[in-house]
Amino acid sequence: MIPLARTKQLFFDRNAVTSALDKGTRQVLSQFGALVRKTARWSIRKRKKSSLPGQPPSSHTGLLKRFLFYSYDDCRKSVVIGPAKLNAKNTGAPEVLEYGGTALLQIGKDKKKIQIASRPYMNPAFEKIKTQLPSLWRNSITQ
Repeated sequence: MIPLARTKQLFFDRNAVTSALDKGTRQVLSQFGALVRKTARWSIRKRKKSSLPGQPPSSHTGLLKRFLFYSYDDCRKSVVIGPAKLNAKNTGAPEVLEYGGTALLQIGKDKKKIQIASRPYMNPAFEKIKTQLPSLWRNSITQ
């Protein structure tokens, strides 16, 4: 028979177990975020012409590639991955590129609404790396 004091040490709510779990979760989700970000950045090619609808967008200035980030959210135990908002006048271009929609184009003093077909780059990267999650979790919680 195991003494009561020894039995308490076997519970999963022990500080050592929960600390190892939190550390493992943070490491795995941070790795996942980094891999999705890298895959999305690799999919965006720098070129002068526009990409075809359904293909990842072209990078004319390099801003989209440079401003893709990931961050681990400790409160929600999740990772946020995607483009950063660059300024208050953000036109929503990253979202329009991912999902398609209308964008406001300004040429000189003239403003014109244009329809843009989707050129997804984040969701395909997420779907590709999602298959690697089991191997990232394997042996992630150690004492």
